[in-house]
Amino acid sequence: MAKGKKVPKYNVVSMRVSDEEKMALDELTRSCSKSVSSLMREAIQLYEPHLKGESD
Repeated sequence: MAKGKKVPKYNVVSMRVSDEEKMALDELTRSCSKSVSSLMREAIQLYEPHLKGESD
């Protein structure tokens, strides 16, 4: 693999959201200049420590 090339993502996750949630997500993508996928990955990374704390 070439230097600096990202590992491709192979898994697709679909979810349903309300109209209000979709509007909020659209606004976030515009204001942050990020894709929905990037925002969801960040959300998972932020939430993950909470899940690990619950198992203690």
